[in-house]
Amino acid sequence: QVQLVESGGGLEQAGGSLRLSCAASGRTFSTYVINWFRQTPGKEREFVAAISWSGSRSYYTDSVKGRFTISRDNAKNTVYLQMNSLKPEDTGVYYCAAGLNWGSTAFSNSGMDYWGKGTLVTVSS
Repeated sequence: QVQLVESGGGLEQAGGSLRLSCAASGRTFSTYVINWFRQTPGKEREFVAAISWSGSRSYYTDSVKGRFTISRDNAKNTVYLQMNSLKPEDTGVYYCAAGLNWGSTAFSNSGMDYWGKGTLVTVSS
């Protein structure tokens, strides 16, 4: 069992930065791939980024490559999403999710085993 709690969301201007945190509890946290998803009203929840259990591999959706960086600290049971050069289209509720599998087909809503409740990011133009 893994519990996930997101924090760090807020209001930021376009071009600014935010860092999201995903704090996890549960002894098996370090064995999970941790993912970030986001959702805006009227749209499906979409994949943003993932990091492998060791932190050695990361994967991003095209729209955030070069701007977002995912990292993890297994000693602190925490995953981070550094978001730079924010754009209004980055606005949404950001969710942290844990899954066991790696790969583009695994980075989907149905591929996750645990979800956090989300943190709201609003980017103004």
